[in-house]
Amino acid sequence: MSYLDKGGYKMGLKVKDLVETYKMDVLTGDSGLDRLIEKSQITRPGLELAGMFDFYEDDRLQLVGSKEIAFFWWLNEKDQDIRVDMLFEKRPPAFLFSKNVDVPQVFIDKGKKYDVPVIKSKLKSSELFSSVYNYLYSALAERIGVHGTLVDINGIGVLIRGKSGIGKSEVALELVRRGHQLVADDRVDIYEREIGMLIGEAPKVLRKYLEIRGIGIVNVVKLFGASAYKDNKKVMLIVELIPFDLQTDHDRLGLDDVTEQIFETKVPLVKIPITAARSVPSLIEVAAMNTRLKFLGINMAHEFTDELTVMMDENKNKNKK
Repeated sequence: MSYLDKGGYKMGLKVKDLVETYKMDVLTGDSGLDRLIEKSQITRPGLELAGMFDFYEDDRLQLVGSKEIAFFWWLNEKDQDIRVDMLFEKRPPAFLFSKNVDVPQVFIDKGKKYDVPVIKSKLKSSELFSSVYNYLYSALAERIGVHGTLVDINGIGVLIRGKSGIGKSEVALELVRRGHQLVADDRVDIYEREIGMLIGEAPKVLRKYLEIRGIGIVNVVKLFGASAYKDNKKVMLIVELIPFDLQTDHDRLGLDDVTEQIFETKVPLVKIPITAARSVPSLIEVAAMNTRLKFLGINMAHEFTDELTVMMDENKNKNKK
């Protein structure tokens, strides 16, 4: 769980959330578990143990693995105490030890002195570094909240938008009933893992739930099983549900590749007019399949117009003869 300041800007992740997520052991510094981790980068304090503190990044989580501890034992007892004290006096968020490391007593003593958590993982150094970095990057990434519903349709993450009451949740319920997966309903939190990859997920309190007018709140996992829900999904298509209007010139061929930019990523956008006679879940399924084909380099609208152009040219040549 991330924490925000009064202005809504992301402030950090509590150390205790990291501990709970990875089922880590807290060796000391329990009262410091509410300290915030504000950066996703992780520091391995090897140079600092060697006595070089010019570039000590004390605002980051400190990971101590086998290499750092191997060097630590080369130091005499006096230098061990001095350098570990210098590490702790800057009060970084926490010291994290990997699986195969026996934590020296001096680290535990300094953790108590400075009220900095000393925690130990069940993962080895390389795996721990990679896993925790990805976790922190996702947890601390800038997010936007979007009013809509996110569904995984055969591997395509579809964000369904529309005015309140237009039927987004009901459409999602039918899609889940057909075997697709709900990711988030009502509000979708989106962050950019990298340019071209937007990840959507539900706020913690709304996970697994759909709000259906006239029925109330339903838990899709309890209704349809664990396969009906997914924690997060890459947003690959935006479908906007709009009321049908005869005066509006709706796209009938699909030649226009309309996109919407979220952060630095452009996402394909399809607008679907709603009427009582149209099966919206089926239309969204087709839109998702069409998007998949476009990712594979197949554009059915362009194929149709190309074939039509060839036929017209052939007919024109026949009429000339």
